[in-house]
Amino acid sequence: MRLWVDDAAALQWMAPAGHRGIELVDWGNPAAVHRAAGAGAPQVLVEAFGCDPAPELIARFALHPGAWINLEYLSAEPCVERLHGLPSTVFRGPGEGLTKHFFYPGFTDRTGGLLREAGLDGARAGFDRAAWLAAQGIEWHGERLLTLFCYEPPALPALLATLAAGSTPTRLLVTPGRAAAAVRAASPIAGDALALEWLRPLPQAGFDELLWSGDLNFVRGEDSLVRALWAGAPLVWQIYPQDDDVHHVKLEAFLEWFEAPPSLRLFHRIWNGLVPGALPCLDDETLAEWAAATRAARARLLAQDDLVTRLRRFIAQKS
Repeated sequence: MRLWVDDAAALQWMAPAGHRGIELVDWGNPAAVHRAAGAGAPQVLVEAFGCDPAPELIARFALHPGAWINLEYLSAEPCVERLHGLPSTVFRGPGEGLTKHFFYPGFTDRTGGLLREAGLDGARAGFDRAAWLAAQGIEWHGERLLTLFCYEPPALPALLATLAAGSTPTRLLVTPGRAAAAVRAASPIAGDALALEWLRPLPQAGFDELLWSGDLNFVRGEDSLVRALWAGAPLVWQIYPQDDDVHHVKLEAFLEWFEAPPSLRLFHRIWNGLVPGALPCLDDETLAEWAAATRAARARLLAQDDLVTRLRRFIAQKS
């Protein structure tokens, strides 16, 4: 497998050991692109997140075309089921006349499913939270654990203030980057109930373990949402903001599929800036209700095939 990326910097900490059988191609290096394009036509060409493959690669692929997949963004919107698997003819460029197919990740059997690697459930079942926290240098004494991976939610200062002044001791595990910057930019926190832990960058497996540690996980974007669903703890999702507020529709579609209880729907709407107001209280009863919804959603997903299984099946049908 050849992975073409325009910025591989994050892989230095997300996947520091690389992976056997995967060659990394620097899309910004003309010499690397030329070598990779001439190394043999791919049997399967996957373009992800709206990218257009390099013309040199498409020209090579066109000599012996196989399956060409347009891997789309994740959404729970009803249109995903209608669009998943549809063909699209290429009308110009080196791939003119070829057909690509849309492959939509999703939450139902009529979509492309979600990434879920073999052995994930076993690793989660054998996870030792106390040992992992100790290995990160975190002194945990049984207090409630919240994990924070976010952009800059407008309700973050209010959440921090509420946690700090609350009656439940809480330790917030803050991921580096935008989440840490947002916490530091919040107003000074007064109160003894909240302790902050500033995490270092974690590899992918370490991020899963972070989510397994949480009693409530705040996540952002697509991939971390999926990992939080597999983790099974209550979750709050900050969706990636888009122009014209189209992400509002996507968020509501997810909450509907998730069968989120009213308090969780309201929390999401305030957290994502859809509506103003005070965040619902994060008491034990509320978190228990959210946890039940997460477990039910996770069970529905586990009853379905994962994305790679469905993708392989789809490719076999088109080859």
